[in-house]
Amino acid sequence: MTVMSIARFERFFRAAAGLNVDKNDLKRYSDFVDAKLYDLLTVAQATAKANGRDIIRTCDLPITKGLQESIHHFQKIDQEVELRPILEQLATHPALDRTPDEETEAAYPDIVGGLSVALAQSFKILHPDLKNPQTQHWDEARAVFDLLL
Repeated sequence: MTVMSIARFERFFRAAAGLNVDKNDLKRYSDFVDAKLYDLLTVAQATAKANGRDIIRTCDLPITKGLQESIHHFQKIDQEVELRPILEQLATHPALDRTPDEETEAAYPDIVGGLSVALAQSFKILHPDLKNPQTQHWDEARAVFDLLL
């Protein structure tokens, strides 16, 4: 990731939850994004299959009300931070039995952005005074998301 990308990443987490992250957190963040997008797509794939379709549509993704609100929050923050181009590179999907349609793939950056907002805010919910997440904090937040997604 370029220095400019790291700066945007840092600015995003400050805007989303007042957190200071650094380039060392990028690996944890990237792993989180990959895992959660995969989890969402796994459920979407099962939904598409149950509906007799060979493609995954956006409506197959299990987007909750909270995640939808986080996506809207991300879209507002992104007007300032311009993280979307970076998320387009990060938001790739693994090989699946069902292929996502173009609309679904186009939604990935916003979905990953929404997951990112929810992640940042979860740090503050779990530790209200937290300023700089450490490995323990990342592990706790990941465990909560693993439980719910």
